[in-house]
Amino acid sequence: MIIDIPDGKDPIGYVWGELVPGIGPAAATLATSVYEHSTLGLREFEAARLRIAQINGCLFCQDWRTERDGQKVEDTFDAAVEQWRVTDAFDERTRLAAEYAERYALDHHGLDDDFWTRMRAAYADREIVELSMCLGSWLAFGRLNRVLGIDAVCVLPSHGSTD
Repeated sequence: MIIDIPDGKDPIGYVWGELVPGIGPAAATLATSVYEHSTLGLREFEAARLRIAQINGCLFCQDWRTERDGQKVEDTFDAAVEQWRVTDAFDERTRLAAEYAERYALDHHGLDDDFWTRMRAAYADREIVELSMCLGSWLAFGRLNRVLGIDAVCVLPSHGSTD
């Protein structure tokens, strides 16, 4: 861990709250809002989230599975996300969500007209904006946790839908 966490302190609460009280709680609100208010399908949501987690290398985020209404993706879903180009486990929207996540994180300047034509054929404008905000949250906060080394000790509030 890069940050010294005082004995007895929760690493996430300390780093995200106590160290930066003017920023951390607002960031935490955004981070939880993408779970509490997302209207995206679970498979699309998880394909995008897991692809960002894989790229970030965030240990906790890679192990986490979002649950909605008692449902989670199958145990092999993370492997399918790694192979999003060729897997037969994904429909077009799920494949596009994984592709968008990867390109958003690694080559956002390369999001060309062909990509946007495919996205707009599969997703409404509202869904594209929502997915983009989710991606930004996961990229920023998963990477923050990984860079600071708190991803290995991450324990988040369990209200059924947090990463």
